[in-house]
Amino acid sequence: MNTFIAISTPPQTHNLPDARLLFWPEIAPEATCHQLYSELRSTLPWQQDHITLYGKTLAIPRLQVWMGDSDANYQYSGLTLSPHPWNPTIISIKQQIEAICGHRFNSVLINLYRDGQDSNGWHSDDEPELGENPVIASFSLGATRRFRLRHKYRKDLTPYTCDLISGSLLVMAGSTQKYWQHCLTKTARPVEPRINLTFRQTLTL
Repeated sequence: MNTFIAISTPPQTHNLPDARLLFWPEIAPEATCHQLYSELRSTLPWQQDHITLYGKTLAIPRLQVWMGDSDANYQYSGLTLSPHPWNPTIISIKQQIEAICGHRFNSVLINLYRDGQDSNGWHSDDEPELGENPVIASFSLGATRRFRLRHKYRKDLTPYTCDLISGSLLVMAGSTQKYWQHCLTKTARPVEPRINLTFRQTLTL
């Protein structure tokens, strides 16, 4: 296994009601992140899928790859994803993130945000095939982008923001997906591309 993890410090914890968030600002050095980003950008089978929202079919504002075990199918917003087979680099990343956060994953959604106009709207990763309280491990490569969370029901709570830098790992666990939505909003600022890998355990229903 090609080991890239260089920093193994205790995570930062964020005490949000009805949520469990763990954040490691840096689990891999800059040079390794740059190497991983370049490899994934040039070798993965990127595609722009379409989803259905409110009866309209729209192109997703980013490129993505769904990868995992052969039975790890995934559906959201009218889109059904069948997994591409694992490649050695993604397996290596997965195994090392599993060791850090203590959870096993059988699939990963990899997003490529090409510029500040690529985004991911407000949503929760609460599809039935992810189970009751899914653990989502989000590993970032490339440009820093701002990640936001808001409570679904409590308007008295201030939305939470976090800058996801290259080499950072954010784990959302517990009842986070049940009570919170998250997004990666557009930005007018010039920003370089970013790759985000969100590892998860997909159930066979």
